[in-house]
Amino acid sequence: MKFTKIPETTFQNLQLNAGVLLSTFNPSTAEVTNTSIIGATTGGVNFTATPTFSDYGEDIDNCPKNMMELKKLDAWEISMSGTYVTVDVNAVKSLVGAADVSANKVTPRNDVQLSDFTDVWWVGDYSDKNGETNGGYVAIHMMNTLSTGGFAIQSSDNGKGNFAFTYTAHYSMDAQDTVPFEVYVKTGTAEG
Repeated sequence: MKFTKIPETTFQNLQLNAGVLLSTFNPSTAEVTNTSIIGATTGGVNFTATPTFSDYGEDIDNCPKNMMELKKLDAWEISMSGTYVTVDVNAVKSLVGAADVSANKVTPRNDVQLSDFTDVWWVGDYSDKNGETNGGYVAIHMMNTLSTGGFAIQSSDNGKGNFAFTYTAHYSMDAQDTVPFEVYVKTGTAEG
């Protein structure tokens, strides 16, 4: 059959497993340290990067809608959501967003400070070669990220607590033309 095929590289190009949320990640070394893991998740992670556009031709007589030469990309709305099943004081600070940490105490604030914005990385296994040293990965780097979903816990009898999160990436006045996310894709190589 002519149209019931898949690419021969399908297995080499699969993103596998739920991935991990990190506070720091270096794409050139691809090392994950325990101190960079924000927390364990359940149900996977949902990342979206949605552009908003203006159509400058929509009110011009005789101009068809969506004329490519008159389309302008205004901005991107970038968010990542999911559910943590583990928390520590740093994860709670991350979830609260505008807050201060002192020893084992997280104190919310009514003002947002620049120090509240941090980078968040999601990194997942990629390709048919996923060895510890040469494994492939897909990495999403969200810049200037702030928790915009609030802080909530759903506990259960004889179960784990669930901590929902929504992180939103933000533009910066210092780099106004920089879209605050990047995606890295690296194919794994044979160990040797």
